[in-house]
Amino acid sequence: MSDTPTAFGANLPPWPQTDFAAYGEVEVKPLSRMQKLTGNHLSRNWLTIPHVTHHDEADVTELDIVRKRPAADGSDARITPLAFLVKASVAALRAHPQFNASLDPLAGTVVYKRYFNIGIAVDTPAGLLVPVLRSCDAKSVPQLADNIAAISGKARLKGLSMAEMSGGCFTISSLGGIGGTGFTPIINAPEVAILGVTKSQWKPTRAEDDRIAWRLMMPLSLSYDHRLINGADAARFVRSLADALGQPERLLA
Repeated sequence: MSDTPTAFGANLPPWPQTDFAAYGEVEVKPLSRMQKLTGNHLSRNWLTIPHVTHHDEADVTELDIVRKRPAADGSDARITPLAFLVKASVAALRAHPQFNASLDPLAGTVVYKRYFNIGIAVDTPAGLLVPVLRSCDAKSVPQLADNIAAISGKARLKGLSMAEMSGGCFTISSLGGIGGTGFTPIINAPEVAILGVTKSQWKPTRAEDDRIAWRLMMPLSLSYDHRLINGADAARFVRSLADALGQPERLLA
């Protein structure tokens, strides 16, 4: 018997080969370069990181009111929820530093980062790109909103360099403008967690006097690396993030 270690995934059965044209008309198109790169990275991350996803909700009723206030310059500009999510993520990462880290399983070490760079997933004609917003702790919510608009526009129109997609600590993938009630985002290695956000929904809740109160609730889905983070850690992290979103005035301060 050979002592040579078997490569990870080497014993998987081969991919099924099917003649789809035997069943009806088909059209064959090659994968784009971006699809190949993204697919390879996502496959590696999914196979090598033990993913667990924690689901919760944040009450963003007050946040929705605050972000729709008229701008100070009198314009019709509105701050998107994503800018508040970035700022709230920084607050949660400060409170729970094991999420602002990277694991090196070969060296048996964990790198804890003292900076706060947040990646945001952007849907582009070429595929999914993740630009990284740098030093988010030093920027205001309006500044973050401007940064998000600028880098998202560049990603869709011109594409991004590798430098603009490197150095992230934590990633946010928001489908809020489309819909959904939750999903399982794949961690963007070497990060240890990623936040998925879907469309906020108005839900009835019980008020203190037993009346029904309608609140705007934002679904949050946190995927995390179970080698470094346990379920209780994840629950506390998402609660910290939700609490920050529930106090939008503090995020603006």
